Amino acid sequence: TIEFTGALHATVVKQVRLKNPSSKTLMYNAILVGRDADDFSLPKGNTVTIAPKRQTSINVEFTSRFLRPAEAMLLMISKTVGGIDGATLAFSLKSEVKHIEPADILKCRSPCYEL
Repeated sequence: TIEFTGALHATVVKQVRLKNPSSKTLMYNAILVGRDADDFSLPKGNTVTIAPKRQTSINVEFTSRFLRPAEAMLLMISKTVGGIDGATLAFSLKSEVKHIEPADILKCRSPCYEL
């Protein structure tokens, strides 16, 4: 589970590190699915290539629109490269709004009631 914590309307970025222990290049197609998948994004695109014996990181961004927790899944589906398939990976994405920053403060005077 990857947890995104921040203020309402703030953008939070988390990194997912992927390692390739094999001697062949691995390629993944990343897909965001679930109830709140539209609130999450992959700014560097949906395709991830990992060189042999190397690691790479992908950024996952979340922008909160509501006070309720958001949930989605990040699926990493392997593409065949040179006859090699990687395992399909699934990550649970969850958010929590910790505080709210006011957009603006207005001062006004008004009578409480009129006779």
